[in-house]
Amino acid sequence: MIRWIAVLGLVATAAAAILLTRVHINGWWFVAAPLTFLAIVGIYDLFQPWHSVTRNYPVIGHGRFMLERIRPEIRQYFVESNIEGRPYDRETRDLVYDRAKGNHGEEPFGTPRDVNAVGYEFVAHSLRAKPKPDGVLPSVRLGGPKCTQPYDIALLNVSAMSFGSLSANAIEALNGGAAKGGFAHDTGEGSISKHHTKHGGDLIWEIASAYFGCRTPDGHFDPDKFTERANLDQVKAISIKISQGAKPGLGGLLPGAKVNEEVARARGVKVGETIVSPPSHNAFDSPLGLIDFIDQLRELSGGKPVGFKLCIGSRREFLAICKAMIERGSGPDFIIVDGSEGGTGAGPVEFEDNVGMPLTEALMFVHNSLVGSGLRADIKIGVSGKVATGIDIVKRICQGADFTLAARAMMFAVGCIQAQKCHTNHCPVGVTTQDPWRTRALVVPDKIERVYQFQAKTINSAMQIVASMGLDSFDDLNPRKLFRRVDPQVTKTYQDLFNWLEPGELLIAPPEGWTRDWAAASPHTFEAVRDTPAAK
Repeated sequence: MIRWIAVLGLVATAAAAILLTRVHINGWWFVAAPLTFLAIVGIYDLFQPWHSVTRNYPVIGHGRFMLERIRPEIRQYFVESNIEGRPYDRETRDLVYDRAKGNHGEEPFGTPRDVNAVGYEFVAHSLRAKPKPDGVLPSVRLGGPKCTQPYDIALLNVSAMSFGSLSANAIEALNGGAAKGGFAHDTGEGSISKHHTKHGGDLIWEIASAYFGCRTPDGHFDPDKFTERANLDQVKAISIKISQGAKPGLGGLLPGAKVNEEVARARGVKVGETIVSPPSHNAFDSPLGLIDFIDQLRELSGGKPVGFKLCIGSRREFLAICKAMIERGSGPDFIIVDGSEGGTGAGPVEFEDNVGMPLTEALMFVHNSLVGSGLRADIKIGVSGKVATGIDIVKRICQGADFTLAARAMMFAVGCIQAQKCHTNHCPVGVTTQDPWRTRALVVPDKIERVYQFQAKTINSAMQIVASMGLDSFDDLNPRKLFRRVDPQVTKTYQDLFNWLEPGELLIAPPEGWTRDWAAASPHTFEAVRDTPAAK
């Protein structure tokens, strides 16, 4: 019925347009012009072969496409509740915005969350709660036995986001905020640009499989170029990116529309060329090779902390890295665990939704692996993946982390509205675009202050939570302090819910659930020694 109404309407529109052109009425063309346009669109719709909807429903079928286009905004602003949005709900985004503006993030009337829902997590306060300590902010020292230039990193830092993926103004705002607040700014795999160095904030230089900023013309690692940049005073640590939570098993992707002259110069690639990093490194091909590469980077950088970032996939592969550390008597100064719920500027939907281990499981596995291998004391663990609030920091430290990094939360602080247009170069607020007209929306001095205030207020919140638990410092947090509801009547601590290894336990007698993975892990290869389903 609707189809025939559309067709008859098209015929009537065309007839009216023709009639008006033959009748001498003042201003007739005001009516005839749009009617003629609609008639032309309708005729085109009837015969075009690409869209079934408009072929059957000319003109009015375009209404569907227009509604589809604004559907995300309609849902975000009018349909979803404050606690059901994804990837970040409205309550979390509002909290980041509020703190970035210098407020404390307060709400009236009580929590809107279902505290009896399975999966709800909480920490227990103490009847002997303590006042929040004033003075020196908490930090963690990165630097193992072979590091000669250790770095004290804050508990919350800017996670890896490259120039190119982010605009120049966004990079400057993030680095300026880091400089003012005394926390670290991870460069992402896109190398160090002039925008990273303008405000002097501490940098963690991320080296990925394409070796941007330290690559040969054919895409291999260039030690001389690395040495030149790694020895900059502003570079405080080096992170080798092995895999990324949002798209593990794939290299980085930067659409050609975002590769302008500045981006191309920083990365050493051609202007306008879509950049796809290799899925794995060519500087090493085994766990022992990775440890040797870490030692090489540490030596070339003058003894600065060197670590790696990964999303956990195969348990055996990470255990193979642990065995390589033991065999070499060396290892990273830190490991950043990226959860599969982490963000990206551009990635395949299937990888974002279904590949890689979520952060909670991955963090506890990495922590247990290092403890069981007798390596934990010399290696600090950082985490990234939906860290946005003070309680997020506290929870992750209870689960085994030493420090945290945030990407999307920092983007909110510089003005991101979760439009999810990062891959199109059409970011409406100038955060993830290289379009100068759009980028002008992001005013750097204002956003520097917001990044600084967001980080400071969030750390303050985490410190307040720890004090309310009756603890003296973040070092007192452990799995016993974090509770999880497992059914409507029962809550358990993380200590009771999961098995936690004793120092060196894997070296003596691996417990059930670890035996086959440990036996199948080899420091000489990422392949399984015994290729059985249980060993994979």
